[in-house]
Amino acid sequence: MIRQLLASVIILAAAALAWVFFAPGATQTLASYGIALPFGSTQEVANAPPAGRPGGAPGAPDGAPRGPAAGPGANSGSGPGGRGPGGPRGASRQTNVVTTGVTLATINDTLSAIGEGTAVRSVTVVSSAGGTLTEVLVAPGQEVAAGDVIARLEADAEQLALDRARLAADDADATLARTEGLASSNVVANTALTAAQLAAANADLEVRNAELALARRTITSPISGTVGLIQVTPGNYVGAQTTVTTIDDIASVRVDFWVPERYTSIVQPGTPITVSALAVPGRTFEGEISALDNRVDPASRTLQVQAEIPNEDGTLRPGMSFQVALRFPGETYPAVNPLAILWSTEGSYVWKYVEGRAVRVSAEIVQRNSDGVLVRADLEPGDAIITEGVLQLSEGAQVTLLEGPDGTGGEQPQAASAS
Repeated sequence: MIRQLLASVIILAAAALAWVFFAPGATQTLASYGIALPFGSTQEVANAPPAGRPGGAPGAPDGAPRGPAAGPGANSGSGPGGRGPGGPRGASRQTNVVTTGVTLATINDTLSAIGEGTAVRSVTVVSSAGGTLTEVLVAPGQEVAAGDVIARLEADAEQLALDRARLAADDADATLARTEGLASSNVVANTALTAAQLAAANADLEVRNAELALARRTITSPISGTVGLIQVTPGNYVGAQTTVTTIDDIASVRVDFWVPERYTSIVQPGTPITVSALAVPGRTFEGEISALDNRVDPASRTLQVQAEIPNEDGTLRPGMSFQVALRFPGETYPAVNPLAILWSTEGSYVWKYVEGRAVRVSAEIVQRNSDGVLVRADLEPGDAIITEGVLQLSEGAQVTLLEGPDGTGGEQPQAASAS
């Protein structure tokens, strides 16, 4: 404890001596409080009159009075060589500063999302009836048109039923023709004619039913597209609604992705987008938004969006993942050097260089980036913002521009060389 007190006393004494010897006007300050020192400060020793002229004014003969010398060269505190406001130490001190120009930066102009690709039209082909698969007429990857036969089931029984229905229809038609002839001669009653007409109609329905049953033994493609993997093998029994293959129309690929709800008023059908597939590096594909969901998902607060991407060369495939990018007008703000931002009780601000003076401008921070800070402030592109020497500034203070733009669009001052 004693050592700490002793060290503190020594430090205070050293600081006091340093102040007395090196601070301008230290002895005068002590004298104004009635404290006289047996020695003067180093400044007073330097200003003391030369030997042989003790107490006299410069140039005064020996023995002259020791009072303050009169005349323009006297150290009266108000002349050019004094320490008053008119002397060099009373002059206002200018701060050297370095500036950078204000630029404009745009934010919220790009939206990135991850999407999943699907075919614009995709069909899972199933067998509409049960039976033994006799043949498959397509291969995976083959292009087919709507109505092309994909596979056939065993159809002997259905063919016999159709032949039987056609014979019955022919007999019913012949009976109807005879009955109509007899009815015209009033040989048979009208009720017989009506019964013959009903029998002929039922026979036609049986033919159509048999034709439908036979048609279901043939599996056709409902759309044009590319055949996927075949899920069945000829010779096996295939039940009704069994998947045979898939057919995708990949002339265009639909990309499903989700955007935050803040973009719901900006994203509209027809908005252009750019996508890149992880499976196709180095290429980008252009498209546009085709549809929007009618509600925002309450759990994720996102909106599902669908976009259509042309795929003439078939490079893209359903199921791929995509990086989706959308561009918007965005919001533009002034961008300043991060070193220029200062804080006070009123908030953040910057110093603006205007015709050799520092002007304080309030700057609300909008976003921080690695190369600048976007602010909401009364600044224009090209304005000079002080980035170095900001801690010594005050409103309206005169400054000396060492390097950087001056805000007028002219050439930048060169950095001052060290002497």
